[in-house]
Amino acid sequence: MPYLVECLASVEAQTIDPARLEVIAVDDGSTDGTGECLEEFAARVPAHVTVIRQENSGGPSGPRNVGLAKASGRYVFFLDADDRLGPEALQRMVAMADENGTDVVLGRVEGINRTPPKSMWGKTLGRTDVFSSNIKFTLSAQKLFRRELLDRHGMRFDESLWTGEDALFTMEAYLRADGVSVLADHTCYYLVGRDDGKHVTKTGSYTLRFDSARALMKLIADMVPAGAKRDTLMVRPFLITLLPQFGPKFLKDGEDVRRHKFELAKPLMDAYWTPGVARRLRVHERLRLHLVAMQRPELLVDVVEFVKAKKQPDAVLEKRGTRVYLDYPHFRAAAAGVPDEVYLAQPREARAFPGYREAAANSFLRRALRKVRRMLRSGGAGAAAA
Repeated sequence: MPYLVECLASVEAQTIDPARLEVIAVDDGSTDGTGECLEEFAARVPAHVTVIRQENSGGPSGPRNVGLAKASGRYVFFLDADDRLGPEALQRMVAMADENGTDVVLGRVEGINRTPPKSMWGKTLGRTDVFSSNIKFTLSAQKLFRRELLDRHGMRFDESLWTGEDALFTMEAYLRADGVSVLADHTCYYLVGRDDGKHVTKTGSYTLRFDSARALMKLIADMVPAGAKRDTLMVRPFLITLLPQFGPKFLKDGEDVRRHKFELAKPLMDAYWTPGVARRLRVHERLRLHLVAMQRPELLVDVVEFVKAKKQPDAVLEKRGTRVYLDYPHFRAAAAGVPDEVYLAQPREARAFPGYREAAANSFLRRALRKVRRMLRSGGAGAAAA
Protein backbone atom coordinates (compact mmCIF):
# COMPACT_ATOMS: atom_id res chain seq x y z
CA MET A 1 0.00 0.00 0.00
CA PRO A 2 -0.77 2.53 -1.39
CA TYR A 3 0.76 1.34 -4.68
CA LEU A 4 -1.35 -1.82 -4.59
CA VAL A 5 -4.53 0.19 -5.22
CA GLU A 6 -3.36 1.34 -8.65
CA CYS A 7 -1.85 -2.07 -9.35
CA LEU A 8 -5.22 -3.76 -8.83
CA ALA A 9 -7.01 -1.06 -10.83
CA SER A 10 -4.74 -1.88 -13.78
CA VAL A 11 -5.73 -5.54 -13.49
CA GLU A 12 -9.42 -4.70 -13.31
CA ALA A 13 -9.10 -2.52 -16.44
CA GLN A 14 -7.68 -5.34 -18.59
CA THR A 15 -9.64 -6.07 -21.75
CA ILE A 16 -9.11 -9.82 -21.72
CA ASP A 17 -12.31 -11.74 -20.94
CA PRO A 18 -12.57 -11.93 -17.12
CA ALA A 19 -13.61 -15.57 -17.49
CA ARG A 20 -10.12 -16.26 -18.88
CA LEU A 21 -8.35 -14.42 -16.07
CA GLU A 22 -7.19 -15.97 -12.81
CA VAL A 23 -5.65 -13.71 -10.17
CA ILE A 24 -3.64 -15.29 -7.38
CA ALA A 25 -2.65 -12.67 -4.82
CA VAL A 26 -0.14 -13.66 -2.16
CA ASP A 27 -0.11 -11.37 0.88
CA ASP A 28 3.36 -12.01 2.25
CA GLY A 29 2.78 -10.93 5.82
CA SER A 30 1.82 -7.31 5.08
CA THR A 31 0.81 -5.10 8.02
CA ASP A 32 -0.51 -2.09 6.10
CA GLY A 33 -4.00 -3.18 5.09
CA THR A 34 -2.89 -5.06 1.99
CA GLY A 35 -4.78 -8.22 2.94
CA GLU A 36 -8.06 -6.38 3.44
CA CYS A 37 -7.60 -4.54 0.13
CA LEU A 38 -7.08 -7.86 -1.66
CA GLU A 39 -10.13 -9.43 -0.03
CA GLU A 40 -12.29 -6.49 -1.11
CA PHE A 41 -10.93 -6.76 -4.66
CA ALA A 42 -11.68 -10.51 -4.76
CA ALA A 43 -15.26 -9.94 -3.67
CA ARG A 44 -15.89 -7.21 -6.23
CA VAL A 45 -14.36 -8.19 -9.57
CA PRO A 46 -15.78 -10.80 -12.01
CA ALA A 47 -12.44 -12.59 -12.51
CA HIS A 48 -11.59 -15.59 -10.35
CA VAL A 49 -9.42 -14.27 -7.51
CA THR A 50 -7.62 -16.31 -4.86
CA VAL A 51 -6.10 -14.48 -1.90
CA ILE A 52 -3.41 -16.31 0.06
CA ARG A 53 -2.22 -14.78 3.32
CA GLN A 54 0.99 -16.05 4.92
CA GLU A 55 3.78 -15.10 7.27
CA ASN A 56 6.41 -12.81 5.77
CA SER A 57 9.01 -14.79 3.83
CA GLY A 58 11.52 -11.96 3.47
CA GLY A 59 11.74 -11.98 -0.31
CA PRO A 60 9.76 -12.34 -3.54
CA SER A 61 10.73 -15.93 -4.41
CA GLY A 62 8.57 -17.68 -1.82
CA PRO A 63 5.31 -15.84 -2.61
CA ARG A 64 5.85 -16.25 -6.36
CA ASN A 65 6.39 -19.98 -5.91
CA VAL A 66 3.23 -20.23 -3.82
CA GLY A 67 1.24 -18.45 -6.51
CA LEU A 68 2.81 -20.48 -9.31
CA ALA A 69 1.86 -23.73 -7.57
CA LYS A 70 -1.80 -22.61 -7.55
CA ALA A 71 -1.89 -21.34 -11.14
CA SER A 72 -4.06 -23.26 -13.62
CA GLY A 73 -4.03 -21.03 -16.71
CA ARG A 74 -2.12 -21.63 -19.95
CA TYR A 75 0.09 -18.64 -19.19
CA VAL A 76 1.33 -16.94 -16.04
CA PHE A 77 2.41 -13.35 -15.52
CA PHE A 78 4.15 -12.05 -12.39
CA LEU A 79 2.89 -8.61 -11.38
CA ASP A 80 4.64 -6.79 -8.53
CA ALA A 81 2.35 -4.99 -6.11
CA ASP A 82 3.93 -1.55 -6.62
CA ASP A 83 3.83 -1.74 -10.44
CA ARG A 84 0.91 -1.80 -12.88
CA LEU A 85 -0.17 -3.27 -16.19
CA GLY A 86 -0.64 -1.19 -19.31
CA PRO A 87 -4.03 -1.11 -21.07
CA GLU A 88 -4.76 -4.29 -23.05
CA ALA A 89 -1.46 -5.78 -21.87
CA LEU A 90 -2.64 -9.30 -21.11
CA GLN A 91 -4.84 -9.54 -24.19
CA ARG A 92 -2.01 -8.46 -26.49
CA MET A 93 0.66 -10.64 -24.89
CA VAL A 94 -1.53 -13.77 -24.94
CA ALA A 95 -2.42 -13.09 -28.57
CA MET A 96 1.28 -12.71 -29.40
CA ALA A 97 2.13 -16.05 -27.77
CA ASP A 98 -0.79 -17.82 -29.43
CA GLU A 99 -0.04 -16.41 -32.87
CA ASN A 100 3.66 -17.31 -32.80
CA GLY A 101 3.61 -20.42 -30.62
CA THR A 102 6.23 -18.91 -28.33
CA ASP A 103 6.82 -19.78 -24.69
CA VAL A 104 7.81 -16.34 -23.37
CA VAL A 105 6.49 -12.89 -24.29
CA LEU A 106 8.17 -9.61 -23.35
CA GLY A 107 5.81 -6.64 -23.31
CA ARG A 108 7.28 -3.17 -23.55
CA VAL A 109 8.17 -1.67 -20.16
CA GLU A 110 8.10 2.01 -19.26
CA GLY A 111 9.32 3.53 -16.03
CA ILE A 112 7.59 5.86 -13.59
CA ASN A 113 10.26 7.36 -11.35
CA ARG A 114 12.48 4.46 -12.44
CA THR A 115 14.59 3.74 -15.52
CA PRO A 116 13.87 0.37 -17.14
CA PRO A 117 16.07 -1.44 -19.67
CA LYS A 118 15.58 -0.04 -23.19
CA SER A 119 17.82 -1.82 -25.71
CA MET A 120 15.37 -4.65 -26.43
CA TRP A 121 12.45 -2.46 -27.54
CA GLY A 122 13.76 -1.47 -30.97
CA LYS A 123 11.14 -3.47 -32.87
CA THR A 124 8.39 -6.00 -32.33
CA LEU A 125 9.62 -9.56 -32.92
CA GLY A 126 7.19 -12.41 -33.38
CA ARG A 127 9.87 -15.00 -32.70
CA THR A 128 13.43 -14.60 -31.49
CA ASP A 129 15.81 -16.08 -28.93
CA VAL A 130 18.25 -14.99 -26.27
CA PHE A 131 21.27 -15.16 -28.57
CA SER A 132 20.03 -13.05 -31.48
CA SER A 133 18.39 -10.19 -29.56
CA ASN A 134 18.98 -7.97 -26.53
CA ILE A 135 16.45 -9.73 -24.30
CA LYS A 136 19.28 -10.93 -22.03
CA PHE A 137 19.37 -7.39 -20.66
CA THR A 138 15.86 -7.68 -19.22
CA LEU A 139 15.72 -10.57 -16.79
CA SER A 140 13.00 -9.32 -14.45
CA ALA A 141 10.11 -11.71 -13.84
CA GLN A 142 7.50 -9.45 -15.43
CA LYS A 143 7.04 -11.54 -18.56
CA LEU A 144 4.31 -13.81 -19.88
CA PHE A 145 5.42 -17.44 -19.47
CA ARG A 146 3.75 -20.54 -20.87
CA ARG A 147 2.93 -22.51 -17.75
CA GLU A 148 3.51 -25.87 -19.46
CA LEU A 149 7.16 -24.85 -20.02
CA LEU A 150 7.63 -24.05 -16.34
CA ASP A 151 5.93 -27.25 -15.17
CA ARG A 152 7.75 -29.49 -17.66
CA HIS A 153 11.11 -28.38 -16.28
CA GLY A 154 10.02 -27.93 -12.67
CA MET A 155 11.03 -24.27 -12.80
CA ARG A 156 10.63 -22.28 -9.62
CA PHE A 157 12.30 -19.19 -8.11
CA ASP A 158 15.42 -19.84 -6.02
CA GLU A 159 14.41 -19.01 -2.44
CA SER A 160 18.04 -18.98 -1.29
CA LEU A 161 18.69 -15.79 -3.28
CA TRP A 162 17.67 -12.43 -1.83
CA THR A 163 18.20 -10.57 -5.08
CA GLY A 164 18.61 -11.71 -8.67
CA GLU A 165 16.24 -14.64 -8.28
CA ASP A 166 14.18 -13.34 -11.20
CA ALA A 167 17.27 -13.15 -13.44
CA LEU A 168 17.98 -16.82 -12.81
CA PHE A 169 14.38 -17.85 -13.50
CA THR A 170 13.98 -15.73 -16.64
CA MET A 171 17.33 -16.70 -18.17
CA GLU A 172 16.47 -20.37 -17.73
CA ALA A 173 13.09 -19.75 -19.37
CA TYR A 174 14.76 -17.99 -22.31
CA LEU A 175 17.16 -20.90 -22.79
CA ARG A 176 14.47 -23.58 -22.53
CA ALA A 177 11.78 -21.73 -24.50
CA ASP A 178 10.56 -22.72 -27.93
CA GLY A 179 10.83 -19.12 -29.10
CA VAL A 180 10.44 -15.74 -27.41
CA SER A 181 8.25 -12.86 -28.61
CA VAL A 182 8.94 -9.16 -28.08
CA LEU A 183 5.99 -6.76 -28.10
CA ALA A 184 7.78 -3.45 -28.52
CA ASP A 185 5.09 -1.17 -29.93
CA HIS A 186 2.68 -1.19 -26.97
CA THR A 187 3.43 -0.45 -23.32
CA CYS A 188 2.43 -3.51 -21.32
CA TYR A 189 4.04 -2.77 -17.97
CA TYR A 190 4.79 0.28 -15.87
CA LEU A 191 7.75 -0.13 -13.54
CA VAL A 192 6.98 2.21 -10.65
CA GLY A 193 9.64 3.79 -8.45
CA ARG A 194 8.57 3.96 -4.83
CA ASP A 195 8.86 7.33 -3.14
CA ASP A 196 10.81 5.74 -0.28
CA GLY A 197 13.22 4.11 -2.73
CA LYS A 198 12.80 0.72 -1.05
CA HIS A 199 13.24 -1.70 -3.91
CA VAL A 200 14.86 -5.04 -3.19
CA THR A 201 17.22 -4.53 -6.11
CA LYS A 202 18.46 -1.27 -4.62
CA THR A 203 18.97 -2.41 -1.04
CA GLY A 204 20.94 -5.05 0.82
CA SER A 205 24.56 -6.02 1.24
CA TYR A 206 27.00 -6.02 -1.67
CA THR A 207 27.55 -9.72 -0.98
CA LEU A 208 24.04 -10.39 -2.33
CA ARG A 209 25.14 -9.07 -5.73
CA PHE A 210 27.99 -11.56 -5.81
CA ASP A 211 25.57 -14.35 -4.85
CA SER A 212 23.34 -13.29 -7.74
CA ALA A 213 26.21 -13.10 -10.23
CA ARG A 214 27.56 -16.47 -9.13
CA ALA A 215 24.18 -18.18 -9.56
CA LEU A 216 23.51 -16.68 -12.99
CA MET A 217 27.00 -17.42 -14.29
CA LYS A 218 26.73 -21.03 -13.12
CA LEU A 219 23.33 -21.44 -14.78
CA ILE A 220 24.67 -20.11 -18.08
CA ALA A 221 27.76 -22.33 -17.89
CA ASP A 222 25.65 -25.39 -17.05
CA MET A 223 23.21 -24.82 -19.91
CA VAL A 224 25.41 -23.41 -22.70
CA PRO A 225 28.66 -25.03 -23.91
CA ALA A 226 31.82 -22.91 -23.84
CA GLY A 227 32.18 -20.69 -26.88
CA ALA A 228 30.72 -17.62 -28.54
CA LYS A 229 27.12 -18.24 -27.41
CA ARG A 230 28.11 -18.62 -23.78
CA ASP A 231 30.32 -15.52 -23.98
CA THR A 232 27.38 -13.54 -25.40
CA LEU A 233 25.23 -14.41 -22.39
CA MET A 234 28.02 -14.00 -19.82
CA VAL A 235 28.24 -10.33 -20.78
CA ARG A 236 25.04 -9.76 -18.83
CA PRO A 237 26.13 -10.85 -15.31
CA PHE A 238 29.59 -9.33 -15.76
CA LEU A 239 28.26 -6.00 -16.99
CA ILE A 240 25.04 -5.59 -15.00
CA THR A 241 25.72 -7.42 -11.74
CA LEU A 242 29.47 -7.58 -11.16
CA LEU A 243 30.92 -4.42 -12.74
CA PRO A 244 28.89 -1.92 -10.62
CA GLN A 245 30.68 -3.27 -7.55
CA PHE A 246 33.87 -1.89 -9.10
CA GLY A 247 32.49 1.47 -10.13
CA PRO A 248 32.15 4.77 -8.22
CA LYS A 249 30.89 3.02 -5.08
CA PHE A 250 34.25 1.21 -4.90
CA LEU A 251 35.92 4.56 -4.19
CA LYS A 252 33.78 4.93 -1.06
CA ASP A 253 34.48 1.42 0.20
CA GLY A 254 36.90 0.90 3.05
CA GLU A 255 39.98 -1.25 2.59
CA ASP A 256 38.34 -4.29 4.17
CA VAL A 257 35.34 -4.10 1.82
CA ARG A 258 37.58 -3.60 -1.21
CA ARG A 259 39.63 -6.61 -0.24
CA HIS A 260 36.48 -8.67 0.34
CA LYS A 261 35.03 -7.70 -3.05
CA PHE A 262 38.20 -8.84 -4.78
CA GLU A 263 38.08 -12.12 -2.85
CA LEU A 264 34.45 -12.70 -3.86
CA ALA A 265 35.17 -11.83 -7.50
CA LYS A 266 38.25 -14.02 -7.90
CA PRO A 267 36.56 -17.42 -8.37
CA LEU A 268 34.07 -15.87 -10.79
CA MET A 269 36.81 -14.25 -12.85
CA ASP A 270 38.88 -17.45 -12.81
CA ALA A 271 35.95 -19.57 -13.97
CA TYR A 272 34.06 -17.37 -16.41
CA TRP A 273 36.14 -14.38 -17.59
CA THR A 274 37.26 -15.17 -21.15
CA PRO A 275 38.72 -13.22 -24.09
CA GLY A 276 35.35 -13.64 -25.81
CA VAL A 277 33.53 -11.88 -22.98
CA ALA A 278 36.22 -9.19 -22.81
CA ARG A 279 35.94 -8.38 -26.52
CA ARG A 280 32.22 -7.74 -26.16
CA LEU A 281 32.74 -4.90 -23.65
CA ARG A 282 33.77 -1.29 -24.01
CA VAL A 283 37.36 -0.49 -23.13
CA HIS A 284 36.76 1.01 -19.67
CA GLU A 285 34.48 -1.91 -18.74
CA ARG A 286 36.99 -4.48 -19.97
CA LEU A 287 39.88 -2.67 -18.27
CA ARG A 288 38.18 -2.58 -14.88
CA LEU A 289 37.27 -6.25 -15.01
CA HIS A 290 40.73 -7.17 -16.25
CA LEU A 291 42.22 -5.44 -13.20
CA VAL A 292 39.79 -7.33 -10.98
CA ALA A 293 40.85 -10.58 -12.63
CA MET A 294 44.50 -9.65 -12.11
CA GLN A 295 43.80 -8.70 -8.47
CA ARG A 296 45.16 -5.16 -8.93
CA PRO A 297 42.97 -2.90 -6.74
CA GLU A 298 45.61 -0.16 -6.64
CA LEU A 299 45.38 0.25 -10.43
CA LEU A 300 41.62 -0.06 -10.45
CA VAL A 301 41.19 3.02 -8.25
CA ASP A 302 42.92 5.22 -10.85
CA VAL A 303 40.67 3.92 -13.63
CA VAL A 304 37.46 4.31 -11.60
CA GLU A 305 38.39 7.89 -10.66
CA PHE A 306 39.04 8.65 -14.35
CA VAL A 307 35.67 7.21 -15.40
CA LYS A 308 33.79 8.85 -12.53
CA ALA A 309 35.20 12.25 -13.55
CA LYS A 310 33.74 11.62 -17.04
CA LYS A 311 37.09 12.27 -18.66
CA GLN A 312 37.48 11.32 -22.30
CA PRO A 313 40.55 9.22 -23.11
CA ASP A 314 42.80 10.19 -26.00
CA ALA A 315 42.67 7.88 -29.00
CA VAL A 316 45.92 6.36 -30.23
CA LEU A 317 45.53 5.32 -33.86
CA GLU A 318 47.91 2.76 -35.32
CA LYS A 319 48.16 0.42 -38.33
CA ARG A 320 46.95 3.13 -40.71
CA GLY A 321 43.97 3.88 -38.53
CA THR A 322 42.70 0.31 -38.31
CA ARG A 323 43.56 0.07 -34.63
CA VAL A 324 42.32 2.49 -31.98
CA TYR A 325 43.71 2.27 -28.47
CA LEU A 326 42.05 4.37 -25.77
CA ASP A 327 44.50 6.01 -23.41
CA TYR A 328 42.91 5.17 -20.07
CA PRO A 329 45.15 5.16 -16.98
CA HIS A 330 48.17 2.83 -17.10
CA PHE A 331 48.12 2.41 -20.88
CA ARG A 332 51.56 1.15 -21.87
CA ALA A 333 52.91 1.83 -18.39
CA ALA A 334 55.67 -0.68 -17.83
CA ALA A 335 55.05 -0.90 -14.10
CA ALA A 336 51.37 -1.77 -14.62
CA GLY A 337 51.97 -4.45 -17.24
CA VAL A 338 48.46 -4.33 -18.71
CA PRO A 339 48.44 -5.82 -22.25
CA ASP A 340 47.71 -3.43 -25.11
CA GLU A 341 44.70 -5.45 -26.26
CA VAL A 342 42.84 -4.53 -23.09
CA TYR A 343 42.83 -0.91 -24.35
CA LEU A 344 41.94 -1.82 -27.94
CA ALA A 345 38.55 -0.44 -28.99
CA GLN A 346 36.32 -2.82 -30.91
CA PRO A 347 34.76 -1.42 -34.12
CA ARG A 348 31.50 -0.32 -32.50
CA GLU A 349 33.41 1.89 -30.03
CA ALA A 350 36.24 2.82 -32.41
CA ARG A 351 33.89 4.31 -35.01
CA ALA A 352 33.38 7.36 -32.80
CA PHE A 353 36.99 8.48 -33.35
CA PRO A 354 38.06 10.44 -36.45
CA GLY A 355 40.60 8.62 -38.60
CA TYR A 356 39.45 5.12 -37.74
CA ARG A 357 39.17 2.69 -40.65
CA GLU A 358 37.67 -0.77 -40.28
CA ALA A 359 40.35 -3.33 -41.04
CA ALA A 360 38.13 -5.93 -42.69
CA ALA A 361 36.62 -3.44 -45.10
CA ASN A 362 40.02 -1.95 -45.88
CA SER A 363 41.52 -5.39 -46.53
CA PHE A 364 38.68 -6.31 -48.88
CA LEU A 365 39.02 -3.07 -50.81
CA ARG A 366 42.80 -3.47 -51.08
CA ARG A 367 42.44 -7.03 -52.38
CA ALA A 368 39.80 -5.97 -54.88
CA LEU A 369 41.97 -3.09 -56.08
CA ARG A 370 45.00 -5.36 -56.52
CA LYS A 371 42.88 -7.82 -58.50
CA VAL A 372 41.64 -5.06 -60.82
CA ARG A 373 45.20 -3.84 -61.36
CA ARG A 374 46.39 -7.36 -62.23
CA MET A 375 43.56 -7.75 -64.72
CA LEU A 376 44.35 -4.40 -66.30
CA ARG A 377 48.03 -5.26 -66.57
CA SER A 378 47.38 -8.67 -68.13
CA GLY A 379 44.86 -7.19 -70.53
CA GLY A 380 47.29 -4.45 -71.57
CA ALA A 381 50.08 -6.97 -72.19
CA GLY A 382 47.84 -9.10 -74.37
CA ALA A 383 46.83 -6.14 -76.53
CA ALA A 384 50.45 -5.12 -77.00
CA ALA A 385 51.46 -8.63 -78.07
CA ALA A 386 48.63 -8.82 -80.58
